[in-house]
Amino acid sequence: MLKFTGNSLVQPGHWLIFNRDQLLVPEEGDLLPLMSWSDLPFLHHYQDQVHHLHAADLPLSHPLYIIDLGAENISAAGWRNAGLRELMTSEPPVTYETLSRAWQYVHFQRTHRFCGRCGSPTQPVDWEMAVQCHQCGHRCYPRVSPCTIVAVYRGMEILLARGVRHSNPKMYSIIAGFVESGESVEQATHREVGEEVGVKIKNLEYFGSQAWPFPHSLMMGYLAEYDSGDIVIDEKEIVDADWYHIDNLPMLPPKLSIAGKILEALIERLRQAP
Repeated sequence: MLKFTGNSLVQPGHWLIFNRDQLLVPEEGDLLPLMSWSDLPFLHHYQDQVHHLHAADLPLSHPLYIIDLGAENISAAGWRNAGLRELMTSEPPVTYETLSRAWQYVHFQRTHRFCGRCGSPTQPVDWEMAVQCHQCGHRCYPRVSPCTIVAVYRGMEILLARGVRHSNPKMYSIIAGFVESGESVEQATHREVGEEVGVKIKNLEYFGSQAWPFPHSLMMGYLAEYDSGDIVIDEKEIVDADWYHIDNLPMLPPKLSIAGKILEALIERLRQAP
């Protein structure tokens, strides 16, 4: 739920200051500083752009304030710009969850300033995460893109691939892809594995889910056994793929990500297998 409280900043809170796709963070101390508005004099002319993200479902004891500077750059003593992905993969889960929710809200506001039906300007809704067009009445909510991600195993081996878009060229991960219109997540899982690495899977087992805000994915994770087929990669999506024994693994995703969580759980399961 969102409340826009640009003129009501008496209570100290945690601050997230977005700039393009980065955050302005303290050079030292907590990533989510607990400060009063008076502690941020370099932002005083942005007071009418302060948003309050309702954090009742987040493990924070103080309000969470957000300022989106858009494309503007601000330099302030004791503060630095940091990449969102860098911060999310290096901080504890409480910070990841908070950043994930906040960034998806910022992205939603940036991309829904005008009504998709009639083109008129939209206005934020006070009591929920939505924008409303007062010209035609159309209301929009943040986009959520369902994705599947699956770890395929064969005996003590795991099928790992290096994607075209991986930011780290040395990192290998498991197979993932978007769910297409009209298909279930399970159907998408079988399809993505077949399309990207050419093998068939069986005994699909649900693992868990995770919001992944790049920019608005909901990752639904699975484990699956190898069924048949040889690895044949889709070169538009995959650079390399192979079977890796659990005792000889390449660089894997961080454990904060659902890919890392799935792999950690699978490796532990295979080690304990009779």
